[in-house]
Amino acid sequence: MKLRWAVLVTIIVLLAVVVWSWTARSRSVASADRLLLLVPDNVSLSDPRVTAWLDAGSEEGLHVVPIRDSEFLRPFFGQPKCAGLILPDSIHQQASDYLIAAIRRAVRAGSKLMLVYDAATLSPEGRYARGGSRLSDLAGVEYAFYDKLQDKAIRWGNVSTSFDVVRQLNIPPGKYYPFLSQGVAGASTSAPAKADFNVELRRYLYGDLEYPSFVTGDNYSGNVLFHSIAGVVAGQHDYGKGAVLFVNLPLGYLKASTDGLLLHVFLKYFAEHMLSLPYLMAVPNGVGGMVLNWHVDSNAAIPPLRKMSSWSLMQQGPYSIHITAGPDATAFGDRDGFDAERNPVSQEFIRKHDARGDAIGSHGGWIHDYFAAHADKDDPKSLEKYLTLNNSALERITGKPVLEYSAPHGNQPKWVTTWLEAHGFLAYYFTGNTGMAPTQGYRDGVREGQNLWAFPILHLNQAAAFEEMAQDGYSSSEIEQWLKAVADFTAEHHSVRLLYFHPPGVLPYQDVVAEWMEQTARLQAEGRFRWYTMTRLATFLNSRRQVKWTTSGHPGRITIEASHPRSLEDETWWLPAARFSQPVITRGSARIFRDTQAWMVIAGSGTELQFESEMVSQ
Repeated sequence: MKLRWAVLVTIIVLLAVVVWSWTARSRSVASADRLLLLVPDNVSLSDPRVTAWLDAGSEEGLHVVPIRDSEFLRPFFGQPKCAGLILPDSIHQQASDYLIAAIRRAVRAGSKLMLVYDAATLSPEGRYARGGSRLSDLAGVEYAFYDKLQDKAIRWGNVSTSFDVVRQLNIPPGKYYPFLSQGVAGASTSAPAKADFNVELRRYLYGDLEYPSFVTGDNYSGNVLFHSIAGVVAGQHDYGKGAVLFVNLPLGYLKASTDGLLLHVFLKYFAEHMLSLPYLMAVPNGVGGMVLNWHVDSNAAIPPLRKMSSWSLMQQGPYSIHITAGPDATAFGDRDGFDAERNPVSQEFIRKHDARGDAIGSHGGWIHDYFAAHADKDDPKSLEKYLTLNNSALERITGKPVLEYSAPHGNQPKWVTTWLEAHGFLAYYFTGNTGMAPTQGYRDGVREGQNLWAFPILHLNQAAAFEEMAQDGYSSSEIEQWLKAVADFTAEHHSVRLLYFHPPGVLPYQDVVAEWMEQTARLQAEGRFRWYTMTRLATFLNSRRQVKWTTSGHPGRITIEASHPRSLEDETWWLPAARFSQPVITRGSARIFRDTQAWMVIAGSGTELQFESEMVSQ
């Protein structure tokens, strides 16, 4: 009997070892590029505060995976394998000493950590630590002095940084200001001293932009990336064999409130600069570019449109041209509208641009100023008819569905977004989330839409449209430099940004636009830039969401496998050349392209793709 029990125990132990080994191997193989988002056990994974991070990861082409604290702490299997850890704000204010100790051990042993704002500032009982955050050593600076400063522990202030840092973080020109620097060609790529923090983040219309941060101590052991009157706003430092990116900003909260840029840029910085991870690019074939969104409000646009027909602007495109189609513009009966259904000139313009491949979109509801003034005040049921009238008129002229939208005066209440998705729209221009690439937005803490993409505007300091720039006193030279800087930015970073204008406002800037077109034509000839319509890019992004791909880690190499229910064509993976050798295609079809910093694997037709790459440094 004793022998039988001994044999049984031995078998059970052996099975446990096999299961453990298989599980550990599976985790290792399937987790080569995972970023683990730590989530308390009592928070639902469908909570918008969680999904905002997951959506951001998906849009940036990364594998951000939620993991419960209890799974991270599970002793039998050990801590899950991953590329990095994220301890987010808002959802993880409370944390046990045990969890903090486990994170500290992981980083000391070589893990990378992204530590955000108020994460773990409270004990499980909801109490603040005396003398500052329990994670101050991980952050590299003392912060969260609640016992000393109480309600002054958090201060609001303008965020300043350097030209080098905004480039590393992929923040577009104009979202930071001033956007020009002397001696850029010889600029260092390392983080500067505090005294060199000579640019600030800005916002549309108001310019001034303040963020809340914990007051920090004076001694920071790493490289400061952002600074404010509160102290260190963001920084990176080594900790043991690992490293920590400390972001002293409520990134998740901001994204849920139509200010998602900072969450996206810091997440991408963490993955790209600290971890050198591969990612799935958000543009077809890896080619960046711009959406040029025309807003045609009324018949006042007709004379400028006629003059613009001879501009070099018309030799490029396609563009997204949005029209308020009704006969009136400001008040019912004023007859100042574009009158698309009855004005032959308006109809000719629409048909001409539709034929050349521009996307004809809807600009509000039938009567521009009236709809803008009432969209967020009146009963939506009384206003929906104007959206329908506008769409129907444009569809009758083009014979095609209208799939794009822009809000007059930027006034887009939530009910309009809901209406757009219910009626098959794919994209809309948006004055929130400024500076971002196309995104699936959150508002009031909730995600808006499933297949509908917001295209945030890009602005020059506080101005976005040409007439705003003229009113605010920007010179033609500065406007031209900004336009060229934006085009260079999209080409260099393989990304897309939207600029918009009104024909009457752009008319005085023909020479500026001509110079800009020379530059974009050159970038296009080099294969580094293209014009996108909202529809084209939104269609691509919805298809991209269906890509299933994994990165498997093996000794000295990685294998990436991808599939799509219809076709992977134009999907592109980015692998940093400093870490990976030239990829080799082992299944499916793809082209390999090398830019200055990375290998790009551009998928051909087919539903499956597999490629491998040797690691040249780790």
